[in-house]
Amino acid sequence: MYAIVEIAGQQFKVQKDQKLFVHRLQADEGAEMSFDTVMLKEADGAITVGAPTIEGSSVKATVLKHLKGDKVLVFKKKRRKGYQKMNGHRQYLSQIQVTEIL
Repeated sequence: MYAIVEIAGQQFKVQKDQKLFVHRLQADEGAEMSFDTVMLKEADGAITVGAPTIEGSSVKATVLKHLKGDKVLVFKKKRRKGYQKMNGHRQYLSQIQVTEIL
């Protein structure tokens, strides 16, 4: 059984007991969350597609921890001009574990 659900503006294919990293959620560690924007659900070979979402369906997950992702370096250069610019970025993430698909 799996579902395609929208979490923090992005779509994820999730299964029960799966751990995944999403953009930072406004919840405490250990908090139970419910996501209602389920777009597709598969159970026992039967696929249900929403238009645009499936009414009455949701995905429950637990927030495991908050962390920062790996550093992404942005380097800009214009040749023969002596211009170089180095910038770094670390994305704030939350790790969640899917507990059930309703």
